[in-house]
Amino acid sequence: MDSKTLIRPEVREFEPYTPGLGIDEIKQKYGLNNIIKMASNENPLGLSPFVQEIIKNYAVQSFRYPAANNPELCNGIGRYLDIDPAAIFCGNGSDEIIDLLIRITAAPGQNNIVAFEPCFSIYKLQARLCGVEFRQTALNPDFTFDFDALLKLIDHNTRLVFLTNPDNPSGFAATKDDIDHFAAHLPPTCFLVIDEAYIDFATPFSQYSCAELPFKNKQIAILRTFSKMYGLAGLRLGYGILSPVLADYLRRVRLPFSVNILAEKAGIAALQDTTFQDMTLAIIDKGRKKLNQELKKLNCRVYPSQANFIMMKPPVSAEKVFEELLRRGIIIRPLKSYGLPDLLRISIGTERENQSLVTAMKEILS
Repeated sequence: MDSKTLIRPEVREFEPYTPGLGIDEIKQKYGLNNIIKMASNENPLGLSPFVQEIIKNYAVQSFRYPAANNPELCNGIGRYLDIDPAAIFCGNGSDEIIDLLIRITAAPGQNNIVAFEPCFSIYKLQARLCGVEFRQTALNPDFTFDFDALLKLIDHNTRLVFLTNPDNPSGFAATKDDIDHFAAHLPPTCFLVIDEAYIDFATPFSQYSCAELPFKNKQIAILRTFSKMYGLAGLRLGYGILSPVLADYLRRVRLPFSVNILAEKAGIAALQDTTFQDMTLAIIDKGRKKLNQELKKLNCRVYPSQANFIMMKPPVSAEKVFEELLRRGIIIRPLKSYGLPDLLRISIGTERENQSLVTAMKEILS
């Protein structure tokens, strides 16, 4: 018997998530010692020294299971955002919450999920893994949101509408008011899931943050992550802001202890270290402006961004630019997998990293 026949058809045809190239992989391939990674939108300052100390202090407690549903972390997030902790659900990265939302709302072969194209690939991957139809409509040519087109895809079988804001890979962000207006036109049979992985970098923050919307509209759920602003990508920690009823259902079906004790303690500490947050925002704002200006001088088309990265179109082949940067030890993200073969995404780095990229681009495009 062929063991493949025992595997669900959706899994047999499943194409896994493809992450960006790793540092060790590039070192080995090109014989390099020093690598600058500007591909995964990580914090250029690394990990807060305060958080590092907290992790060291609690490492000895790693033999203990964490408290179920991470009440200390939920309370910490609640205090930080001044919201009810009952409306917070913590997960092993926001990816876990995306997966759980699909599992508890969308019936295989019956319901559908809607999003723009391109979008964060995990939405589509997890929908397909669960046997749920995934519908997409194109962004506007300038990568802004066409909410009217999105509404046309939604019917009585739609259970989730995913919206990444600020968007990935473009960096475009819709205002809170525009999203609130869109949500008011949704049928009562679906949830709007706003993925705010990059919201900390949007300015002015109050104009874009949708954290208050789930409290006026129970159909809205917000996703946030500790991977970007707080530098905890390797610990896998995210959270949702949603109605207490929806949060309760997520707690019922989650795997036990999915958020480990070090991630929980690190998350609490990261929220307390506002000095590190301010430093991160300053370096992202300065670097975003610097790369925008310098790349435009090189005849690159740079798209407006409210995130910790920029998307750009070089005046020559994007594939060539990507390969030439790799040879110089600089990793950025080609967007062919997003269906955008002419575009590249560049994470904002330190001042030295940004200058190294600009110098390399001048060499490549000269």
